[in-house]
Amino acid sequence: MKTRLLLCASLCLLAFSVPTEDPSSWSIDAVHSNVGFKVRHLGISNVRGEFLNYDAEILMEGTDLSTLTVSATIEAGSIDTGNDRRDGHLRSDDFFGAEEFPNITFTSTEVTNIEGSNFHLVGDLTIRDVTQSVALESEFLGTSKMGDSERAGFEARTTINRKEYNLSWDQLTEAGGFIVGHNVEIILELEVIKD
Repeated sequence: MKTRLLLCASLCLLAFSVPTEDPSSWSIDAVHSNVGFKVRHLGISNVRGEFLNYDAEILMEGTDLSTLTVSATIEAGSIDTGNDRRDGHLRSDDFFGAEEFPNITFTSTEVTNIEGSNFHLVGDLTIRDVTQSVALESEFLGTSKMGDSERAGFEARTTINRKEYNLSWDQLTEAGGFIVGHNVEIILELEVIKD
């Protein structure tokens, strides 16, 4: 009986003494990434755009998605829809107010609904002076080597109501719809490099 108790205690101590893997840090490869969005125009088509300047701190233990944490910053003034006049309007106080609120931020709070390589990354999204919790429907695309660097890929998307973030400009069409839709789909395609 004593032998069994000693064996059980030893196994318990061994289990608690096994070191966990330290989280690895990853940096975004902007050449192979895109932080984009799309929004309805006139209710009949989509305008697509992207942000050109952004950075993130990404930590994960191996490929264990439950350990993933992300802290990201996007420069609101780097918005690009391929039209200078429209981009200027989007930077104005009618929308992002990029001079007063230069950064859009996202800080993850938890990972949920993990099913294989698919998961939800939940976190706080701040645009202008408003912070709200969002859930990004995400997919881990795996890892690959390129030269001496180890890389990983992620895709994620969510839809927000721009009015809830004080992106308040509205104008009606002749038919009574909105020129710019209220719902904005955020689309992230990221390739990251292990530091």
